[in-house]
Amino acid sequence: MRTDIPHLVSEHRECDELLHRAEQAINEGQLTEALVLLNRFSDMLNRHLQEEEQDWFPAFEKQTGMTSGPTMVMRTEHADIRDMAAQASSAANAGQTEEALAAIDTLNVLLQQHNVKEENILYPMLERVLGAKTEGSACCGGCTCSG
Repeated sequence: MRTDIPHLVSEHRECDELLHRAEQAINEGQLTEALVLLNRFSDMLNRHLQEEEQDWFPAFEKQTGMTSGPTMVMRTEHADIRDMAAQASSAANAGQTEEALAAIDTLNVLLQQHNVKEENILYPMLERVLGAKTEGSACCGGCTCSG
């Protein structure tokens, strides 16, 4: 498991950018490009969510004993985000551009609200509980991380 929070935040920004570019491509009538971008977005999003759910969240839950707290809320939001991303991709694949744009619009809102919670609440908790590194933090010297 990686031990730095900045890569998680960076992935949020990269996903946002890919989704924005896909939306822009649809608006410009470039459906083939939009589909490529939506696939890249979905791949990155799924890797990111999987890392959180399989690495970060279980480590946090093990350390704190909290299984029905913030990680449960994030998992529920992840499911909603996955569903909306699938709707956007499905609509775009079917050439239903208005439906795809509506799904992307909703997805953007979900992602922004979710990312704010993770970046301002959950990630600082991960740092405190797991000793994860944030930008500018120094390694304690007693671990095996590369910092």
